[in-house]
Amino acid sequence: MAFERLTAVDPLKAAHTILGATLCAGGVILRITEVEAYGGPEDGPWPDPAAHSYRGRTPRNAVMFGPAGHLYVYRSYGLHHCANISVGPDGVAAAVLLRGAEVVAGEETVRARRTAGTPASNLARGPGNLAEALGLTLADNGIDVLDDGASVKLTLGDTDRVAAGPRVGISVAAERPWRLWIPGAVGVSAYRRSPRAPAAPGRMG
Repeated sequence: MAFERLTAVDPLKAAHTILGATLCAGGVILRITEVEAYGGPEDGPWPDPAAHSYRGRTPRNAVMFGPAGHLYVYRSYGLHHCANISVGPDGVAAAVLLRGAEVVAGEETVRARRTAGTPASNLARGPGNLAEALGLTLADNGIDVLDDGASVKLTLGDTDRVAAGPRVGISVAAERPWRLWIPGAVGVSAYRRSPRAPAAPGRMG
C-alpha cells in the first residue's frame, strides 16, 4: 500500500504523502515537516531542470530512477549529506527531498551528532541537518525505506495542515511551488531564494 501511494501519483502528490511521515534509523525517529518535490529528464513525464536527474541517468543519481521508496543520498558541496526518497516507478525519475523534521525520539543521540547547544527547533531543520540527525551517509544510498527490515524505515502518516511555495536555493524552475511544509511545525526552514535565480514575476531586481 505504501509503495502504491508513492508511485501512483506525480512527484508533488508523493511529496504530500511523505509530509508528516516518520523516518527511523538507529533509535532516532524524525517526523518529516518539510519536503521538496523533484521530477526528471526533459523527455520524462515530469520535466524538471532543477532535478539531479534532468540530464539523464548517471551512477550518482541512479536511485532517482526508481523503484519508489529508496533513499537517494548525496553530498552537497562536499560539506553535508542530503536525503531524498525516490517516488517514481522503476525507470522513471522522481524524488522527494527531505528538508526538515522534528525529533520524536532519540534526541540525545541527535544532540551528540549536532553542534552543542543547538536549539531543539534546529536539530533537523534543513536537509543537511536532517541527514546528520539520522546519521545518514553515502553508505545508506539505495536503502529501501519501505522494507520492514531496513536500517532506515519510513512510516507514512497524515497531516491536515499543508502550505506550499517555491523550492529553496535553486536557480532554475525557481517559481515552481513544489516545497511543502506543515505550518508552525518544528524543523521548517525559512525561504531563501537563490541569488542566481531570475527575478520572480512581478518583482524588479
